[in-house]
Amino acid sequence: MKDAPRRDTVSDMSTTAPVQGDATKSASAPRPRKIPRVVVLGGGTVGLYSARRLHKRLGKREAAIVVVDPRPYMTYAPFLPETAAGSIDPRNVVAPHRRALKGIDVLQGHVTEIRHADRTVQVQPEEGDPYWITYDHLIVGLGSVARTLPIPGLAEEAIGFKNVEEAVAVRNHVLNRIDVAASTWDPELRRRMLTFTFVGGGFAGIEAMAELEDMARAAVKYYTSIEQSDMRWVLVEGSTRILPEVSEELGGYTLEQLRKRNIEVHLSTFLSSCEGGHVVLSNKTEFDSDTIVWTAGVKANPVLKNSDLPLDKMGRVVCLPTLQVAQEDGTVVADAWAAGDCAAVPDLINPGKFCPPNAQHALREGNHIGDNLARVLRSAEPTEYKHKNLGAVASLGMYKGVAQLFGRVKLRGFPAWVMHRGYHVMAMPTFNRKVRIASGWIGAALFRREVVALGSLHDPRAEFRAASVPPKVKPEQAAVAPESATDVATSPDATTKPGQPVQKDASSWDR
Repeated sequence: MKDAPRRDTVSDMSTTAPVQGDATKSASAPRPRKIPRVVVLGGGTVGLYSARRLHKRLGKREAAIVVVDPRPYMTYAPFLPETAAGSIDPRNVVAPHRRALKGIDVLQGHVTEIRHADRTVQVQPEEGDPYWITYDHLIVGLGSVARTLPIPGLAEEAIGFKNVEEAVAVRNHVLNRIDVAASTWDPELRRRMLTFTFVGGGFAGIEAMAELEDMARAAVKYYTSIEQSDMRWVLVEGSTRILPEVSEELGGYTLEQLRKRNIEVHLSTFLSSCEGGHVVLSNKTEFDSDTIVWTAGVKANPVLKNSDLPLDKMGRVVCLPTLQVAQEDGTVVADAWAAGDCAAVPDLINPGKFCPPNAQHALREGNHIGDNLARVLRSAEPTEYKHKNLGAVASLGMYKGVAQLFGRVKLRGFPAWVMHRGYHVMAMPTFNRKVRIASGWIGAALFRREVVALGSLHDPRAEFRAASVPPKVKPEQAAVAPESATDVATSPDATTKPGQPVQKDASSWDR
């Protein structure tokens, strides 16, 4: 079986032939490079900041930097809940690679295999055949993916909350369910549409639910047929508490505030099934819900299993405090670096633990990798990464939040909400994004945030397809049964009337 073509340069990919078998033994020798090439896997927080810092330290004359990512932008995940609530424009929580990584080559595609022994990486572009690129130094910042479980109905009915597309989809879906319920008189159907279920009580789940519930309460004020009491918000958490990232005191305060807003919280409870939207919990609670959002944890990118890099039991790349990849015995793997959610980075402030997978550490680890690799390329020794946690902040909707700073200072309510927004807007990459986000907040404060669903964004051709005139059928083709989505129902069991198109089922997330 043939391997993908090997690319020895990024700018000129037409001069190489497919590689047979082993990526190095059968390939023609790559052209010698005057400067080392650094390939950065992942254009998220770690990838973007490490590439920018390395480019700043060395410039184009000392290193050729290539960033590989399936998306053309970096997503600032802490702002996803506010994006879902309509407080921030979705375009403003992403940093376009072409703009944020000036002077750095960017390849858009999925990494499918890593052969570090051969210094090659396989990339699968969105269209076309996969190909190999070579490198001298590797930075692994692939991040994480949603950690799901084999729960019946989960893959078919639920949606994650890891990227901006999912945040926008959840927002449009929640508002769409309110719109449709306002014109539905079947009480059971209305109850199902207005039941919103979130699984996971960490930062992502709590912030997402709190922000969306706050937005939904503001939205139903414009509906005469829906009361706020008609909506049911359910949070399912497997542990005995929520927000483990903050103290039990602030976690208890958050739980109290959620229950004051009539949000059901099921602790020490697991999702057993959600087939057909019928939710079954481990505590025997059952109900129907059109909205199921999964935020119950993350795991390292599974592509790492298709590599020769050393991994721990959780599938993360094993690292030293210098952020160099290492074997379990501490032996450094030459020319390989890793950080972020996909790396097991020792926490020197808390011996025996690893740095938590949050934006605070990812940003600083990315910069540290850039600094350390620049030192190594200039024949200096790398330094160890050490960062004392500044604290944690969480938004619970407009003007509400919790914050724990430096382990001692605890804020709640409006001061914590201000701290949350202030910290994260300063951490947002690129100056223009900071200004756009701040301007959007000012506009929302003056004119209120928009609470309109744009569900057609997820299938913009639906109306055009419905309006399209089907082609005329020739007499000799009349006896042939059509097979398109607009087939005429001829079965005696069909629920449509003669001459009406058959309605195909579609996921409610695509509305």
